[in-house]
Amino acid sequence: MQSAESILTSKNKFHINLGLDRTLDALEKLGNPQKYLNFIHIAGTNGKGSVCAVLNEILCTHFIKSNIKIGLYTSPHLFSYCERIKINGENISQADLNKYIKIASDSQSELTEFEILTVAAFLYFKEKNVKYVILETGLGGRYDSTNVIEKPLCSVITTIDFDHTARLGNSIAEIAYQKAGIIKENSPVVVGKDNLGIDIIKSCASKLKSSVFVADNLEKDGFDNVTINGKKYYFALLGDYQAKNLALVLEVLKHLPFNVNQQTLELALKNVKWRFRLEYDKEKKLLLDGAHNPSGIKTLREFLNKYFSNEKKTFIFGCLNNKDYEEMLKELLCPDDDLYFYEFDYPNALKYNQLPLNIKNRIQKTNNPFEILKKCQNLKIICGSLYMLGKLFNPR
Repeated sequence: MQSAESILTSKNKFHINLGLDRTLDALEKLGNPQKYLNFIHIAGTNGKGSVCAVLNEILCTHFIKSNIKIGLYTSPHLFSYCERIKINGENISQADLNKYIKIASDSQSELTEFEILTVAAFLYFKEKNVKYVILETGLGGRYDSTNVIEKPLCSVITTIDFDHTARLGNSIAEIAYQKAGIIKENSPVVVGKDNLGIDIIKSCASKLKSSVFVADNLEKDGFDNVTINGKKYYFALLGDYQAKNLALVLEVLKHLPFNVNQQTLELALKNVKWRFRLEYDKEKKLLLDGAHNPSGIKTLREFLNKYFSNEKKTFIFGCLNNKDYEEMLKELLCPDDDLYFYEFDYPNALKYNQLPLNIKNRIQKTNNPFEILKKCQNLKIICGSLYMLGKLFNPR
């Protein structure tokens, strides 16, 4: 059987072509498996993955002693396509991935990589009797292939900021309109009170007679604690912004057809993991962060300024060439810190010679980040691309 990877990365599949018709056609031929599933649908610029991870940990913990299965569909992957499709926290097997990708690909010849994965995930979840699916959009929302679902239990829109502007628009209003496309008629919508697109989101929801629930802000109590309803919890995801993501999750829980108790919440927040999101190794003085747009890099810088203000820092940066790398590098460049640029092996990875001269003159190039990690005694931060981190730290 042809491998999933060879199908997904073939030239006629490995591209973006927004729209729902191809996915709907494929799902119709396969019996519309998405209609048998209960979804929590998540869109936004930053924070989608973290919200998915926390929700998944809470739901898996809640149902651990029952036969109820939790599906999780996210992107991108770090090491293997298998990571994108999980049941009860376990990756789909390579054999099952090959099987369902082949079925999805054969169902509609014009499906793109992400559309094939989406169709395969829905079919896999249905055939494995999954009850609840945490569903992350790939790009935007309105014309993203995940948006073929009819009525989620809840729609969640995380922070709105500038990213993928060529496809989603050059203003916050345009981007918010695309993200708000996941809202369905008479279905609850959860958004944070500081969301820059909240007015557009409320307007879109109003037209569909859907109620918008605004999550109250939470504050981190130092490095790894958060207070909820007067009780302090250890929260394994670092960064003050994760408190805002957690606030969204807590609001979502109010609109699900079951109640999560305090013990479940406490255990889930302690155990939740989301690789390469402010992942800190104290012993190695190494911080890995997948921030890949100006907003994410700014948040990273704020975290460093708050918790590592007295540390000299060495950055290793690489990104894709369709990102706003000039703004990201401006945020990282600081006279007191060192910055290295790394050309990683990936389609559309930014090359050193693409950098403007005024930035080139202020940074150094490295062909081997591990040499820097070995020699450097500073706090070391690798950031700019999840794809780059996946390449560097692939366990195989």
